[in-house]
Amino acid sequence: MKNKLPAFSRSYEAALGKHLKQARASSSKAARGLGLRAVKLGLETLDMARIHEEAMFALVLTNYIASKSEGMIRRAGAFFAEALTPIEETHRGAREANVQLRVMIETLSQRTAELAAANKELKQEIVQRRAMENSLRTSETTSSQLLEKSRHMQEELKHLSRRLLSAQEEERKRISRELHDVIAQTLTGINLRLATLTLQSTASTKDLQQKIAITQRLVEKSVDIVHRFARDLRPSVLDDLGLIPALRSHIKSFEKQTGIRVAFTAFSAVEKLDGAARTALFRVAQESLTNVSRHAKASRVELSIRKHGGTVCMRIHDNGKGFEAEEGPASARNRNRLGLLGMRERVEMVGGTFCVESAPGRETTIRVEIPRENPGGKKAPRKRSGGATLKCP
Repeated sequence: MKNKLPAFSRSYEAALGKHLKQARASSSKAARGLGLRAVKLGLETLDMARIHEEAMFALVLTNYIASKSEGMIRRAGAFFAEALTPIEETHRGAREANVQLRVMIETLSQRTAELAAANKELKQEIVQRRAMENSLRTSETTSSQLLEKSRHMQEELKHLSRRLLSAQEEERKRISRELHDVIAQTLTGINLRLATLTLQSTASTKDLQQKIAITQRLVEKSVDIVHRFARDLRPSVLDDLGLIPALRSHIKSFEKQTGIRVAFTAFSAVEKLDGAARTALFRVAQESLTNVSRHAKASRVELSIRKHGGTVCMRIHDNGKGFEAEEGPASARNRNRLGLLGMRERVEMVGGTFCVESAPGRETTIRVEIPRENPGGKKAPRKRSGGATLKCP
């Protein structure tokens, strides 16, 4: 092949030179014939390119003027392309197949590697998910048991708390009735008898009269104490006259004992609430005023009961020093918290909501909402307070 290559190069140069001098159609057959010879010699495209380059250097760059060289280069390119046609036709199919095969092999190798990595990750994920499922299954079972136990204990505690409050209220009623009907009447009878003895005594019994007078004063004081004790346990005016008179009476006594002024307003329809609801409102007001006198260092309290949509809203606001409404570790705070819990439980027993707004150094507001009776005789559905701010006016 090496001996034939110079002869082929000379033949190519001669044919190319003839092509540049003649028309393209007359030499295309010669170019194709050279391409067939190149195929038989086993030449490739790069070999033909080198031969063409050498021929162009010899023909165009040395034998022709510059102004015509551009057109000759284009004609020479057409000749070269025609000469390459047999080589390209011979090897194009093989090259395309090889390229496609290489692409397919590379793609297959890449996909195989990706599949192996994905398979490994999938196995790891399956193991992790199984472990997580087992852990979640165990945790879910434990959590369900704890939650059910917690709910049961919460319901039991609430039930016991309500029974305690109900029993406490019934006991207060009984004691109040006994104090009014038995003890107060007995003391009043004693006082009347002593008064009779005073009228029947003579001037020589001055010492006896003084003793009787002292005894009368003691009995009168005892009667006052019994009546006050009875009012604290269960004011009879609440059962006999209603909530508003009971609150007015309690506020009057509160102002006299503490010197704290209380501005009280209420609407008369509040008396249409049932006894349990009116009792809850009275006890919350009573406990709130007690807390004000003991802890708040306030000079003024506003107590209002108003209609608000389908509810009765009671608002108690004082200008005292406030307190931390959230639960805390201090014992004094816990005692105060127990009072708030008692008020909240009383309100929730009658289907109402309860909330406290306070902070150290700020004024305190207690809000209670209790549903009014609907025309059908049913109460509004019970709401949980949950610490949300109520929309009392």
